[in-house]
Amino acid sequence: MSESISAPHDAWSGSASAEPGRAGPGTRIELLERRIDRLRGDLRRAATTGDRAQARALRAELRRVEHAWDAALAELEERAPAVPRQHPAPPMLSIREQVHHALTLLTVPAAPKLIIAVHDAFFPGELVAARLTSLRRDEERSFKVAPYARPYYLCPALSADLLSPARGLLAISTWPLETRVVGPLSARVDFLVGAIKVAERVAQLPDDAHDAGQVSGPRRLLWRFAAGIPGAAPAGGGGLGPVDPETVAGRAQAELDVHTEADAADRAAAAARAHERLDGAEALFGARLQRLRRTAN
Repeated sequence: MSESISAPHDAWSGSASAEPGRAGPGTRIELLERRIDRLRGDLRRAATTGDRAQARALRAELRRVEHAWDAALAELEERAPAVPRQHPAPPMLSIREQVHHALTLLTVPAAPKLIIAVHDAFFPGELVAARLTSLRRDEERSFKVAPYARPYYLCPALSADLLSPARGLLAISTWPLETRVVGPLSARVDFLVGAIKVAERVAQLPDDAHDAGQVSGPRRLLWRFAAGIPGAAPAGGGGLGPVDPETVAGRAQAELDVHTEADAADRAAAAARAHERLDGAEALFGARLQRLRRTAN
């Protein structure tokens, strides 16, 4: 029998030099790993020389040492302090998903500046303005390559007069045309609708959703809407005073009731013309100048 068989089992046979009974699991693991390395070397040499009896004995001893290593590792794990489970970070959303979330909250076409403000107020992550510049062109290009392959597209609002892309306004393709076209009163109507939606979302937030002594992002956004609606913001004091979401929503709805009927009529007429004249990509991304000239002629 080789020296590796007859020698003391360093880590688990009671070797006086190692004193494994007194050693902690970490020390035993180190000694066992050395023993495993030596046994594997001896086993390899026995197999190479054709000594099958020695190889069987070494293989059996190797299994015993590896079992001892598993036991020492289990003891080490039990002694180690528990580490709080780390929750994986939420997956990063694409820019189109971030814009979609903000527009879905508003329910009306909006400019990039407002989209970013809504996203920053209510949703995690950062929405960079520069990345919105080419978004509409990318969406149109994607639609032309594979029409209706996506569940939705981010497209421009359409001007009620020419049915061409409205400058600086984004909408969602799944909205009805009556929502995606904008007429003379639509800018004010959509502002008021957005104010109501933001006020409703702020009203749902817990009282401690903003830092003590500071105005939170959602309430700051609500104040910006309130400042543009008569009677919605608190009088006097200047600056960002407390704004009541119910007051903002009520004042916005009162003014909205004045403009809704006329704006809805303009949008319905424009949508009817769009259904007659536009199809495919133009129904989503607007008529081009060449098409408008042909229609006029």
